[in-house]
Amino acid sequence: MLAVRLNSTTYPVEPAERATLEAVGARVLNIEGQQPAEILAAARDCDALLVVSSKVPAEVIEQLTRCRVISRLGAGTDRIDVEAATHRGIVVANVPDFCVNEQAEHTVALLLGWVRRLPYMVDAMRRGEWTARQHSGVHRLAGQTVGLVGFGASAQGVAARLAPFGVRLQAWARNPAKARAIAETLGVQLVGFDQLLAESDFVSLHLPLTPETRGLLGGQQLGRMKPTAVLINTSRGAIIDEAALVAALESGRLGGAALDVFDGIDVFALPGPPPDHPLLKLENVLCTPHCAGSSVESSRDSKARGARNAALVLQGHKPGSIVNPEVVPRGGPLTNAP
Repeated sequence: MLAVRLNSTTYPVEPAERATLEAVGARVLNIEGQQPAEILAAARDCDALLVVSSKVPAEVIEQLTRCRVISRLGAGTDRIDVEAATHRGIVVANVPDFCVNEQAEHTVALLLGWVRRLPYMVDAMRRGEWTARQHSGVHRLAGQTVGLVGFGASAQGVAARLAPFGVRLQAWARNPAKARAIAETLGVQLVGFDQLLAESDFVSLHLPLTPETRGLLGGQQLGRMKPTAVLINTSRGAIIDEAALVAALESGRLGGAALDVFDGIDVFALPGPPPDHPLLKLENVLCTPHCAGSSVESSRDSKARGARNAALVLQGHKPGSIVNPEVVPRGGPLTNAP
């Protein structure tokens, strides 16, 4: 059996990954695989494809002649054509909860960094501008309203961490009935989407990228937010219409943005010249390179569990998380692992 591990340059392979796959008789081939041709040259006859960040489009999936599983070593699968994989009988597995703590912590860090204007203060300190402490944009966090768009595990983690700061917490949940009990426990008020946008001083996004959420925040939605409000995104860049966001930030219709994910910047590309993107030039934007889920621990966790998912399918067992449960597996029905 052949298991091909993509993104081995940008996300180095852990020894535990190889050991897990070799233990079930798989030979492991490591490549970077940023382009379809590169992936197919190595993986056309693979039994398992393991991916961190590369796109795996239909044109690749349709030519994987023996592949039984595409294992995403992470949570989101929007860069994998899941429908094409399902049609070809390929199980798509992921690790949906590997970085819940890290994402919540990073969201809070972006919010606090903005409130205290930390990037500005650090630069001013290096220039010897002590009057930076009088920055007119620094306001007390206590008493402000934080709105969470989506109320899954990461949003709940943010709520738990922010509650001691004395903020007012509200959330828009896609399934309010399911979220009501935990919201009450965390002191979060469930509200409608428009109300959340209108009342929040900080709006933080916690949604997967789906056809329904793509472009969810366009010009009209951004226009409902307070002109002093700050938009925080650690989910997926394409949930926001970036052109509309840039326009709102440039015109002063929106106070700021703190972003870890982008639609027009490929943060998964190999190192090269810095991108020419307006979000990187605006003073009212705080950007980080899609690192909200990153830590030594989360990296090890996602890789080890992703490799375990692939190994289970190769043995004819169900992985820990199946993205396409309706699939009819190419290798035959999967059983529960012993």
